[in-house]
Amino acid sequence: QVQLVESGGGLVQPGESLRLSCAPSKSISSINVMGWYRQAPGKQRELVASITSTQSTNYADSVKGRFTISTDNAKNTVYLQMNYLKPEDTAVYYCNARRYFPSATYWGQGTQVTVSS
Repeated sequence: QVQLVESGGGLVQPGESLRLSCAPSKSISSINVMGWYRQAPGKQRELVASITSTQSTNYADSVKGRFTISTDNAKNTVYLQMNYLKPEDTAVYYCNARRYFPSATYWGQGTQVTVSS
């Protein structure tokens, strides 16, 4: 069974940067969209950013101008560059990959990002 493996989380101070990475445990064909979600304690999981196979991107308003999503399509790897981090960015960040046909959705196990002084 394919799993998505995330890395790059950690503890940083406000204003600092982190880069998250996510890659599948084995090759996945025809991925249409990859993205990052996050879930803070007591809150619902929310979309942070997504990118399609044609490089169309979408960002949550709260991260626009600070976060950048990118991919290495050959490796099905997705990155999230997070700059100017704020305490409210603290959450578990989950990687997601979706294929439209045949339909499939994959999730990572999550990586903790903590922004605190």
